[in-house]
This record gives sequence, structure tokens and C-alpha cells, in this order.
Amino acid sequence: MPAVGQIPTPQATGNTNSPLEASQAALSLCRFPSPCHPAAPPEHMKEPLVYMRKAQGSWEKRILKSLNSMCTELSVPLARKRPIGEQKELLNKWNEMGTDEPDLSLFRPVYAPKDFLEVLMNLRNPNYENGDQPSLKNHLGLIQVPLKVKDIPELRDYFSELGLNTGQLGIDDSTQVPPELFENEHVRVGQTVLTEQDSAAAQQYVRQGCPTALRAELWALILNISNQPEDILYYEQLKSNVIQHDLLVDSLIYKDVKLTASNDDYYFVFEDYLYQVLLCFSRDTSVLEHFSYNSATPPKSYIRGKLGVEEYAVFYPPNGVIPFHGFSMYVAPLCFLYHEPSKLYQIFREMYVRFFFRLHSISSHPSGIVSLCLLFETLLQTHLPQLFYHLREIGAQPLRISFKWMVRAFSGYLATDQLLLLWDRILGYNSLEILAVLAAAVFAFRAVNLMEVTSLAAAEAVLADLSTLKVMPLLQIFLFATVT
Repeated sequence: MPAVGQIPTPQATGNTNSPLEASQAALSLCRFPSPCHPAAPPEHMKEPLVYMRKAQGSWEKRILKSLNSMCTELSVPLARKRPIGEQKELLNKWNEMGTDEPDLSLFRPVYAPKDFLEVLMNLRNPNYENGDQPSLKNHLGLIQVPLKVKDIPELRDYFSELGLNTGQLGIDDSTQVPPELFENEHVRVGQTVLTEQDSAAAQQYVRQGCPTALRAELWALILNISNQPEDILYYEQLKSNVIQHDLLVDSLIYKDVKLTASNDDYYFVFEDYLYQVLLCFSRDTSVLEHFSYNSATPPKSYIRGKLGVEEYAVFYPPNGVIPFHGFSMYVAPLCFLYHEPSKLYQIFREMYVRFFFRLHSISSHPSGIVSLCLLFETLLQTHLPQLFYHLREIGAQPLRISFKWMVRAFSGYLATDQLLLLWDRILGYNSLEILAVLAAAVFAFRAVNLMEVTSLAAAEAVLADLSTLKVMPLLQIFLFATVT
């Protein structure tokens, strides 16, 4: 055995190669690193499952067909340059667009959540042959794809900060609880987080809820929105694009706001803000960047007379997102927090490219709408099997009722203060899974009444008004006080 510090001889190591051969082998090892997996192709980064990608592609074709047929029926171009007089008129009434009453009777939403649900119900994994017998649990629900979703113990672990022994805004700030027990200290910590400008700490902090006075700043910190002069200038450029060009999707946006937010007791006062934000959003080409991780693909249009010639293809609308019925409700709650249009716009855009796009695209992502639907059905079937079976037997599949809540992230269904408490947790956990948990918790809360109903209409009536519900008690009871 050679002494420490000596190079062992080939004989000592049992290696019969010459020192020259050994050094050449060492060099070749240095020169050629160990083989590694090739980079995943871009489409796998968007969505790894082929059948999901195909389903999303065919859904996009349906949306485009609907948009094009409307365009043809109404003889309205997809885009046109506004005459100078019209530009001036729009600029003058930019802050009071809600007073404008264009005739939109012939326009219709490209699709509604219930149309999207029908598509998700028909999703199938082709690796399962027709002869394969799915489990009874899978067979009972509307979603028939095998995705991994969390069970209650996993959810408890994931949402551990929502536990019964942790202080929560939405519970421990009620009038019956002295503020010195939790609220005062929580506010002080929040102010410290803002002083430090620590985005990661802010994300952890909001898991227990945001104090109303600090919410706008904390959300902006988590989303890395600072509203610099260049951001304000960018917003003004988008506004200029709206003034100069009229798009067909503008009418869809007007129609959606009129059908939803304008009729909502909480949000009708923000009608002008909604038009400003959504019209600018439709022109924002920076939104296209999120399609690198979104299973969807931005739709293309062609310059007139150049159909099918790729060099004349453009994304339409410029941001690649066709609005659907209820889309404006993603913006409406944010109007309570931000009154400066450019900052409101940036917050919404960041919320959309982080979270909301997943609620209307087909993917296998844990926060995607397919997984949320499956999580909701699995939670109900596992923990309220009698209720689930009863509703299924009377033709009132629970998902038919809860789907619209989840697609809108409960906007327009909960009271605004409760909705903001819910969205605190979406930001805190960087996940939309809490939407499915809350949907199941609502059914659990109304279970006694639902066991009495005998039709889908009666079940919908029991769950028609969620505006009196308190989000945090429902979530805590369902996750942490339910026997599993």
C-alpha cells in the first residue's frame, strides 16, 4: 500500500494499463461528460400529454370557427383603423366608456363555461382501451381522465398554514375576537415585510390573509409590480393602439362587461376601468410570452387576400387571448385595490399569466381546470359519497354546478371581502387548487339541504347565492375538522 501523498503504481492498484494509457483515459473522461437526457421539446414544456395537446388544439379550432362565423354573419372585419373623428371621440370619452351604448344585440360570447365543460367531459386517455374497466370512483364523475390529485391528508400538509391552530384573517379578525390576540401583531409583521420589500416573505405572509390596508402593496410585491415610468409609458402606448384601431374582440369585451360586471352589485361602478384594462390587454403582445408554458397556442389571422401565406400571418387578437363569457370578472375584484389604471393593468396582466389562463385551457397541470375538476369530484366522492351519489342519481352532477365558480375563481359569486381573502391564498400558495377545495366545502356546508332536492334546478337553487358564505371557516372545517 503506497504512503499518503504517493501516486499508486499500476501494480499496487491491480491496473495493468500503462501510466500513459491511464492519463489518456482520464483526459477522455474530462473531454466527454456523462450522457444526459436531451432537452424536452417545446410542446412538452407546454403540455407533456399528447391527448391533452390534441384536445386543446381541436378546442381552439372550435373557438376560431365561432369567431370567424360571427365575423362573416355580421360582415364585421377582425380589425380596422378608426377614422380620425372616431379616434378623437374615443379619446374624449376614455374615462366614461360605460356611458356608451353601442348596439351589441347581434354579438354573442364566443363560448361560455358550460360549453367548455362539455369538452372536458369528453376527454379520454387513449391508452385506456374500451375494454378496460375504470374504477367505480372514476366512473361516477364527469371527468374521466387519470390524473394524480391530492387527497385530504396531502391537502392538509400542503395548506398547513390554514390549520385550526394558526391565526387567520377571515376568522381571527372578526368583531368577537380581541385584536390584540392576532390581528394587531399580524398587521405589524405585514408592515415589516413591506418595509423590507421581501417578495418571498410577502408570499409566505399572505397565506394567513392580508390586512385590507396592506393588500394592494403586498400583492404588488408578490407579483413584482412596481409601476415604473416605463411601465406607465407602455400602458399609454397600449391605450394609443386602442384609440387607433378597432378590433372585433372589442365588441366581445363590451358585451361581456355589459352581461356580467355591469349587472353585479359589487362591480358595476368599475365599468369604465374594466373597458380600459381589457381593451389594452387585447393589444398587449407581451402576453404572448406566456404561451411558452401554456398548453394553448395563440390564434393566427392573415392579411386580407393572403390567406394561408405564413409571412402574412399575424396573431389575433395581438395578445393571443380570445375573451369568453365572464372573462371581465378576472379584472373586476382588482378594481377595489388599484385605482391607478396602469398599475391595475399590470397587476391583472401578471395575475392572468401566472394563474387565470389555466382556468380556460386544457392541460394536465395541477392548477389546470381539468385537475381542479377531478380534485373537486374526488373530494366529494371520497368524503361525501351519499351526497355525491344522490345528486348523480337525480341528474344533478355536482361539477355542473361548481364548474362556473372555479372557471371564474369564484369572482362574482362570493362577497368581495371573502373573494380577496381567497385570492390571498392563491397568491400565497402559488396554486389554484384551493378553488376546488372551496367548491367541495360549499357542497359539504349545504349538504343537508342538497340531500332533500330532487332535480338539478332545485340543487342549483340551493347553491344559487354564495354571497353570505365565509371562506376561511369553510376551508378550515372541510380540511381540518372532517373525519377522514
